[in-house]
Amino acid sequence: MSDISSNMNQVASANRIHIGFFGCRNAGKSSVVNAVTGQDLAVVSDVAGTTTDPVTKAMELLPLGPVVIIDTPGFDDEGMLGELRVRKTKQTLNRTDIAVLVIDASRGPVQDDGILIDIFKEKMIPYMVVLNKTDSLKPSDESSISDIVASLVGDDKVSIGGEQKEVPVVAVSARTGEGIEELKNTIAVLVPEEDENHTFIGDTAKPGDTVVLVCPIDSAAPKGRLIMPQQMAVRGLLDIGSIAVVVRETELEQTLEKFGCLKDVDNGDNAEEPPVSLVITDSQAFKKVSEIVPDSIPLTSFSILMAKYKGFLETAVSGVAAIGNLKDGDKVLMAEGCTHHRQCGDIGTVKLPNLLRKTTGKNLVIETCSGKGFPEDLSEYSIVIHCGGCMITEREVQYRMKCAKDQGVPFTNYGTAIAFMTGILERSLRVLPEVHDLIR
Repeated sequence: MSDISSNMNQVASANRIHIGFFGCRNAGKSSVVNAVTGQDLAVVSDVAGTTTDPVTKAMELLPLGPVVIIDTPGFDDEGMLGELRVRKTKQTLNRTDIAVLVIDASRGPVQDDGILIDIFKEKMIPYMVVLNKTDSLKPSDESSISDIVASLVGDDKVSIGGEQKEVPVVAVSARTGEGIEELKNTIAVLVPEEDENHTFIGDTAKPGDTVVLVCPIDSAAPKGRLIMPQQMAVRGLLDIGSIAVVVRETELEQTLEKFGCLKDVDNGDNAEEPPVSLVITDSQAFKKVSEIVPDSIPLTSFSILMAKYKGFLETAVSGVAAIGNLKDGDKVLMAEGCTHHRQCGDIGTVKLPNLLRKTTGKNLVIETCSGKGFPEDLSEYSIVIHCGGCMITEREVQYRMKCAKDQGVPFTNYGTAIAFMTGILERSLRVLPEVHDLIR
């Protein structure tokens, strides 16, 4: 299979369940991870603190399917480097869907295990407890360890199959493999049930609709493939039985002419629905596409749909008006969830900053961050403009949004900002009436 075909058939990391293994040094986290995955995913050693950075692996894990496994440094690490490792562990929690707390059964829970549980609860992350090294326990020790764990977890509940149940506790031995299969099955029941209505396309299209997807192919486009939101749109339309037509912006007018969309339209009572039900465009071509597509045809962008899919579109729409209030010297944070090679016409570092300065007429200070390097302290910024978030998990995008909201900093995204600055925000939200009402 070619690399292109392989890429198209892979589930993106951002759309996989992220399972993080946490605990203190020498609890055997890496050994448990290796036993669960059946691979030497993490380096193991008797030396405390062997894992120095989070180790991440996208893989298929039965009976769960596509997942991302994360092995983290010991939470009780010491010194300056230890503080850095602990900070990385906390950052990892922002993209974790299920947390597995690994405890050394031979020594029992310690204070830092309780602190981790408090963080799980604060971030509302479903979690379970794994008692490792149980092969070294004497029968008389097992009951006392269970009592200590029970006191640690208390009356906490987690959602399992839609019901609130006790936090699962599984005894394992990473060395012998005992209990590992039970551990995998227990992780599987913690996976949140999928909401069938939570789709990228959602109710913006219906079976039989013809939807035109405008996908510019320029120097910033990835070679040999579509970007993730474009792939998700094509697949979403196919799933519901819509007709997906994919074109560049340079062929859009020709395409609409073929469908008869550019003829004079009868807007009276006898008007028929236009042959094209919806146009979805890359945000960078928003202005040009809006000038070509008749007002009678709904128009939105991949970035706006992605923000809706990730659960922060309402915040993005509410926060975008802050662009109009920017003053000379204000700091703007352009945040991206992925890292990529910067092109001369890069949207986050070139195109959007230029559009911001042109629209506001202000001398703005533009700062950027990418990948996992999102700052926790946002107080110095007048607005955060985030990408659509297609390459990071929904949990991490919403964590970033919450950081901004808690600090009173407006938060929006690329597509919403571009639509606002080009004067077509109202039009781009008509297809999403629940959000459109926010700007009336």
